[in-house]
Amino acid sequence: MTDTETDAQPDEVAPEPEDLVASPDRRFYAFVVDRLIAWTLYAVAAWASYRWLIEPGRLWLGVGAIVGAVLLVSLLFALGTGLRGVTPGKAALGLRVVAADGGRPIGVGRALLRTTVLGVATLPTVGFGAGALAWTALVDPTGWRRGWHDQRAGSVVVDVRPVVVEEEVEEEAPRQVVNLTALRLVPASPTPPQRIPTRRGAPTRPGEPEPVLSPATPAKPPTSPTPRQGLGWPLVGDAPPAGAEPPAGRRIAAPSAAGPAAPAAPPAAPRRARARWQVSFDTGETFEVAGLTLVGRRPESRQGEPVKRLVTLASDDMSLSKTHAQFQVVPDGALVVMDRGSTNGSLLIRDGVTKRLAGAQPATLRDGDRVRFGDREMTVAKLG
Repeated sequence: MTDTETDAQPDEVAPEPEDLVASPDRRFYAFVVDRLIAWTLYAVAAWASYRWLIEPGRLWLGVGAIVGAVLLVSLLFALGTGLRGVTPGKAALGLRVVAADGGRPIGVGRALLRTTVLGVATLPTVGFGAGALAWTALVDPTGWRRGWHDQRAGSVVVDVRPVVVEEEVEEEAPRQVVNLTALRLVPASPTPPQRIPTRRGAPTRPGEPEPVLSPATPAKPPTSPTPRQGLGWPLVGDAPPAGAEPPAGRRIAAPSAAGPAAPAAPPAAPRRARARWQVSFDTGETFEVAGLTLVGRRPESRQGEPVKRLVTLASDDMSLSKTHAQFQVVPDGALVVMDRGSTNGSLLIRDGVTKRLAGAQPATLRDGDRVRFGDREMTVAKLG
């Protein structure tokens, strides 16, 4: 990240697309699951305290045990929200609590504040406070559906279920229908067989037979690789596979002593230089992308992968998978990144807007983009 690049404040960030912001119904179901789990633990703690402390006569010790159980459960929920962005209900519904200023975990401090507001607004107010918080989320003018508790904690609830990106498919031209019966009824054409001129159109020498193109062996059109060859590795084949023949081209007959010399072939067009890209990680590592690169805690290549570099990154909260993602420069000069089915996924941050990358779906990066792999961040820069 450059010095001139600044993160947008939570109240100034543009809203995500509709399918990335958690819907009200999924948030409600996750809230119900969390409350049922918490209230069940409270009830067990209250029954145990009454059975072994309050009933034998140790009233205040039993009350303290109940209060301690409530605080312990709230602390566990806050730790899950602050470090991983999940609670049992949100994990089951595919939701996550992240910071509104870049998609990072909000931390334990802000998670404690958010959990405290939710707890006070639920049980002591018999649910009226929770309804008021839900109403503030529905009327949020930014479109993020951030309630008053999210605004105080600087958080936003997003839907982290994988988004399927549909690739554009080129429409194939309709096949021509050939009537074989009609072809059998058509008499043979009196036109002589097609003759191929030699020496790039120059006439043959007197007395030399002209080569004839047989109608039974049509010429094969040259093939060329497409810009994108599939969704997994390799994103794009940089080298032809082993044993592949080069594309067919026209051969020029060698000059003979009796005939004139063949004209020289036209010079090949100059090849355009491929774009150069540089990536920088928040660990301080910076390098120019040259070939397939893997990122993770202990990245390993699959059998046969032509990996050029393995980037090993430390993860404080273990949100980075062993082999988290890959990126490389494709032949058309673009830098393409792809999440390799990691546990916590990858986030693309562009112009202050955060978007989750779908697993096994390549995404094209731009100059200045940032990509978060778990708790690590990579910044992209185009050279030249």
